[in-house]
Amino acid sequence: MPLPPQLSPDQRAAALEKAAAARRLRAELKEKLKMSSMTLQELFDLADKDEIVGKMKVLTVLESLPGLGKVKARRELEECEISETRRIQGLGVNQRRKLFERLSGN
Repeated sequence: MPLPPQLSPDQRAAALEKAAAARRLRAELKEKLKMSSMTLQELFDLADKDEIVGKMKVLTVLESLPGLGKVKARRELEECEISETRRIQGLGVNQRRKLFERLSGN
């Protein structure tokens, strides 16, 4: 197993701050979805522009939607033939369309 790169204390602090900022942004977006102040379509549009948002897992995003829990979110992914480990930026056009069609029917 390769060793992690050697970072100076300043580089390490900057990397930790960047990671914390990304976690805060993802948590904030999931909360907005939960409170219905942001739609899934808006989140996916934002993911096309922002790499941090694009790296969110589709499963955790679906679990944040009102009315969808862990079981229903997994079932929706299975019905759309999307892997549980897939990230937003990795979804194809047909997968997105199928997902939106299924969720708008709920």
